Amino acid sequence: MKLSILMPVYNERTVVERCISQVVTAPLPESMDRELVIVDDCSTDGTFEILQRLAAAFPQIRLYRHPQNRGKGASVRTAIEQATGDFSLIQDADLEYDPAEYSRLLRPLLDGHADAVFGSRYMAGEQTRVLLFWHSVMNKGLTMISNMFCNLNLTDMETCYKVFRTDLLKSIPIRSDRFGFEPEIVMKSAKRKLRIYEVPISYHGRTYEEGKKINWKDGLKALAVIFRFWLIDDLYAAPYGRGVLNNLTGTPQYLSWLSRQLRPYIGDTVLEIGAGIGNVTGRLMGKRVLYMAAEKDPLYLHALRNRFLRTPNVAVQRIDPEKPEDLAGLERCFDTVLCLNVLEYVDNPEFVLECLRATLKPGGVLVVLVPQSPSLQGTLDRSLGYKRRYTAARAKMLLESCGLTVEAAYNFNKAGTPPWWIYSKLRGSRSIGKPVLKMFDKTVWIWSRLDRIFPWNGLSLILVARNANFSADSPTACPSRQQIPTSSN
Repeated sequence: MKLSILMPVYNERTVVERCISQVVTAPLPESMDRELVIVDDCSTDGTFEILQRLAAAFPQIRLYRHPQNRGKGASVRTAIEQATGDFSLIQDADLEYDPAEYSRLLRPLLDGHADAVFGSRYMAGEQTRVLLFWHSVMNKGLTMISNMFCNLNLTDMETCYKVFRTDLLKSIPIRSDRFGFEPEIVMKSAKRKLRIYEVPISYHGRTYEEGKKINWKDGLKALAVIFRFWLIDDLYAAPYGRGVLNNLTGTPQYLSWLSRQLRPYIGDTVLEIGAGIGNVTGRLMGKRVLYMAAEKDPLYLHALRNRFLRTPNVAVQRIDPEKPEDLAGLERCFDTVLCLNVLEYVDNPEFVLECLRATLKPGGVLVVLVPQSPSLQGTLDRSLGYKRRYTAARAKMLLESCGLTVEAAYNFNKAGTPPWWIYSKLRGSRSIGKPVLKMFDKTVWIWSRLDRIFPWNGLSLILVARNANFSADSPTACPSRQQIPTSSN
């Protein structure tokens, strides 16, 4: 195990050497290594020369420098990009926080209880310096407002000591360049439903005469950051978008409409391939005996496990539909298999469908959702990673070639076809803005009623195919919810 200590530095020549000395010698849990990722934010007081000397003396230090001053948030963002540890801890260079408390901060993460741990200055720590009343009031007020908008009960939102699983931290886009980093990361952690713990820490705060940099203007900016990221669902960095999953978190009416179309075909035991972050799972799992939400992406698996941790009929499983071994032991187990927005990504859709068909009980149903109309292929499709779009005839032929009987095929979301053509073909855009998606979502109640009368094809195609000819001889014993192994990802 390795801990990445992320240290933004700006004009701290009087304390930075003593701080780094404490950081590189601070006790860590047994068998844990450390790296200190320092980002100098274009210091002008000689700090960088001190850092260069220390980096040459300590092999654990990896030093980077911004060519111009950009702020704490920008420095933390750079450090996150360079982190290679299993966990990442943010450490200011001003000696206000005590590195001797690293083990206490890491314990909930190492025990598997938490995804993020915040050190609270307002819980009962061993030592806390008594400082300015109004500064404390501002901190607690910002924490209260942040809690109201993100529905948490933190005691110290503005704390420097925040520790994350590095894979999760790297997947969260950081937009704030200054002290807005703190409310931004809290809001996004709340929306991502990370398991957050707080532990008490000591605090040796500085006065403004001693070099404290944050002021009342940063407090006002923090309020704007809280409101901005409450409105905007900017939750996943680009490599972890898989297209519409990010934006669909902000389109609940569209998701409810889609779920209503799928619900008549859902049986008691369901396998959902490519479940993503559980947008559809959460709407269809009710009253099912077993609902298996399958994913191959470790970040989405983590989100699924957090979301359905205490849902007894939902099993979260790592399954890559292109690897038959991931489906071993699940033969003839499910009444329904959902394959939503999957076939457009895989290299061999025929092979994937044959593997999925093997998991269906005799008479079971495979429900497929694919993007329709190859003529719509454009920049949006390339941005999302689509390898293909389907015609109804081609999709039916594909299912029938795998031994399935197509019972229904119908258009879905005709209202979305013209905007997609405009953005993808006419304008050459690589994304659709969240305000446009939200506007669409607020008017879904209209479009869902008009969908049947529009004369063009839908943006998507839904097909329902039955496993009518599969032999029922010697059915396998399907695992129960408690018997299903979970992967370590």
